[in-house]
Amino acid sequence: MFEQTIMLITATALLLGSPGPAPLALAATSATFGVQRSIPFLFGILSGLIVVIVAASTGFAVILSTVPQLKLALQVIGAIYIGYIAWKIASAPVKTAEDAIKCPSLIDGFMLNLLNPKAYAAFFALFSQFLLPFESTIASYTVTGGTAFIVAIVVDSAWVLLGGGLKTIFEKPRAARVLRVSFALSMLCAVGLAFKFA
Repeated sequence: MFEQTIMLITATALLLGSPGPAPLALAATSATFGVQRSIPFLFGILSGLIVVIVAASTGFAVILSTVPQLKLALQVIGAIYIGYIAWKIASAPVKTAEDAIKCPSLIDGFMLNLLNPKAYAAFFALFSQFLLPFESTIASYTVTGGTAFIVAIVVDSAWVLLGGGLKTIFEKPRAARVLRVSFALSMLCAVGLAFKFA
């Protein structure tokens, strides 16, 4: 059981921690608005992930893999929403009272992960390949999902702190604009890669 748990933790860290739309959005948000103001966005992303975990463990991921039209619709809606978050980050002013309005919110984070096909694919892979062995199927899915969620908290918090470390660079107008646009373009590239490998 110990080795299987380590394998699950490692796979989860790699799947959820790789630079996809959610991690890049977290880093960009904390670099732009600071760690403290990014916490609601982080909580939103984690809340959306809970829904993804429940959906994947109850078979929604299987439905997505067998109904290509539904998967495509989710990808398109997710891509549009991630594009909206990317625009919000790229167009944020350097230092004005308007910052409070433009900072991605808890709802933005929730919707981003809820519509993020990468999250569903990650948990479909985790549940199909790294499900922890318990006598009860419910226990297997619950402990596997719970372990993966704890790893997600650590990984997503690390992305927030990484972005927060860039905050001083973001206080210089020209560097801030270049980095924000770079983060936003990286988010859009991650979405494009998700479509390519879907």
